[in-house]
This record gives sequence, C-alpha cells and structure tokens, in this order.
Amino acid sequence: MITINGLSKRFADKMAVRKVNFKIEEGEIFALLGPNGAGKTTTMRMLSTLLKPTTGTITIDDWDTQKDAKEIKKNIGFLTTEIRLDGQFTPNELAAFYGKLYGLDKKTLEENKRKLFDYFDITQIADRRYETFSTGMKQKTSIAICLIHDPKTIIFDEPTNGLDILTQKQVEDFLLLEKQRGKTIVISTHILEVVEALADRVGVIIDGQSV
Repeated sequence: MITINGLSKRFADKMAVRKVNFKIEEGEIFALLGPNGAGKTTTMRMLSTLLKPTTGTITIDDWDTQKDAKEIKKNIGFLTTEIRLDGQFTPNELAAFYGKLYGLDKKTLEENKRKLFDYFDITQIADRRYETFSTGMKQKTSIAICLIHDPKTIIFDEPTNGLDILTQKQVEDFLLLEKQRGKTIVISTHILEVVEALADRVGVIIDGQSV
C-alpha cells in the first residue's frame, strides 16, 4: 500500500504540488491523470525518493520515503522518459550492471533477464548498443532494466509516450500481467485511452492539486 498525505513541493517561488492526498491499494493499477505541467512528474519523483517533499509524507509498504529511502529503492522499479540508459552499452551489459547494483545473484539475474528480454523481444538484439534502437525498443529495454530486480512496486511516469500502437499494447499487456502477479503499479499519464485500458482507480491532479 502507498499512502500520500498532504504532499507539497516548492521550487523557488513556484508551488509545483499542493497538498496532494492519495491512497493506493496493494495489487492495483493506479493512474495519476492530468494535463501536461499539472505536477504528475514531480509527484512521481517524490514517490520514487528522487525528490524530497517540501511538506507532507509518503509511505510505501510502511517505509517512509524520507527516512527509509534505501529500503524503498530496493523494492521499487521507477521509469521516467527523462532518465536515459547509456547508449554505448548493450542490453546484456546494462542488465549485468543494474543487477549487480541490486545485489542479484547470477542465477536470479539470468532468470529475470530471460523472462523480460523474451517478453519484450530483446533477446535477439541483446548484444547491440542501446543507442542504435528505435524509440519503442529503447522504451522496452528501459522497462526491462528497471524491473530486472523484480520489484514489488512499479512506478512509471508516462510509460507509453511516443510509442507506436503495437509497442504501446505490449507495454499495457505487460503491466496487466504484473498486476496479476500481485504488483502494485502507479502510472502517470494524460492519455485517457491508457487509463481506460489499465487503471483500477484514477487520481486527477490539476495545477498541482488533487481534485
């Protein structure tokens, strides 16, 4: 379960998020819906511990994002379009690097990598450099790498932006499969079709406020 209470974030003289409140149940897909610039990405970054709230609290499975950031990072997978993988590395090299960061043993890493790479059609090109991939393949590789440790909670900021319709459907189907495995999934989007396809519940945020 994720609980967000009175969450606010100020950047200099701008209030990007204002006293947002949500409760996200375990094993559901929760969509944070709102227009561009509404404060969705700032909220997601605070959820993932990349930003500290100005005021308010976030707990994920009873861990506080400010006090227990290290534990939370072990148990979440966070993906945003603004975080890029190093283009000089191959999917195999990226999986090995991030798997080591998460402390995975070789057997677990190989099992997780095989499952993800096979699903996202990466296996046959796993020794090609990431920078040579199409937009859709880069996104699928990024998803596979950020979930290499099989996290309990998945936090995706605009997961289908810029994707062709087939790749978007593949990503959506994957998230539905992860929900069936009991994962808690939070996505942000401004695309109503994505919300309709995936979300159990929706929180709407406009001008930094939950409405």
